[in-house]
Amino acid sequence: MKFETILYEVDKGILTITLNRPERLNAFNNRMRDEVISALDAADADDNVKAIIFTGSGRAFCAGADLGGGGDTFNYKPKTEGIPRDGGGMLTLRIFECLKPVISACNGPAVGIGATMQCAMDIRLASENAKYGFVFSKRGIVPEAASSWFLPRVVGISTALEWTFSGRIFKADEALERGFVRSIHAADELLPAARALAAEFCNETSAVSVAMARQMMWKMLGADHPMEAHQIDSRGVYFTGKSEDAQEGVKSFLEKRSASYPGKVSADMPEFFPWWEERDFK
Repeated sequence: MKFETILYEVDKGILTITLNRPERLNAFNNRMRDEVISALDAADADDNVKAIIFTGSGRAFCAGADLGGGGDTFNYKPKTEGIPRDGGGMLTLRIFECLKPVISACNGPAVGIGATMQCAMDIRLASENAKYGFVFSKRGIVPEAASSWFLPRVVGISTALEWTFSGRIFKADEALERGFVRSIHAADELLPAARALAAEFCNETSAVSVAMARQMMWKMLGADHPMEAHQIDSRGVYFTGKSEDAQEGVKSFLEKRSASYPGKVSADMPEFFPWWEERDFK
């Protein structure tokens, strides 16, 4: 796919996806949704990509849905029978299934889908200029992008409800205090900080181990008993324990040298992966 609304740049194993409609404050539309999903598909298939950073072009991260349709912006006209799928949810579900670590480098205002898409990302960094708003109550709609699942798991139910009930805009300081973001940075230090963090995930780590850990952690948020985790842990240790990556990890440690892991996410995931049943939209 030729990208028109995002930039796709890979450097030293780190993919930066930049939301790129600065004249519209990177407002989200169907084209952007499709392009980001395609970019994530490409990243998962590319063993040279070890981590992903999201940021925005210009002064905003994402101003939310493109309101060019006026009052009918959210009045979807189904092209087929049944309820049309929420585009934000299609995006966050794709992030949820991603095999690479996903970092948000929020450079400015992030409202609506601009905020909720970040809920599905693993770690969120913010610029001093960042602002957030789960503004659905002020638009007469409901939280989208599966944020009713993601947001309470990130910040807890009380904060999630406070932010969605009020629909108010809040600054990065509050996002940090409530645990939504990891750290706040000067504008010119945000991307370097995100890249430094991403490099920790890329350098001398097994890509297969990282991919498995990401899915294990996220999927277990919905488990009803730790036995579910124990079952997957046991299978994971059994299959990865006999891999070339495990041999390299132990040998490099004992020999006091840097590790070089041969395993590839595209070809060397454990044979029981994926272990979950795919969910259909009904």
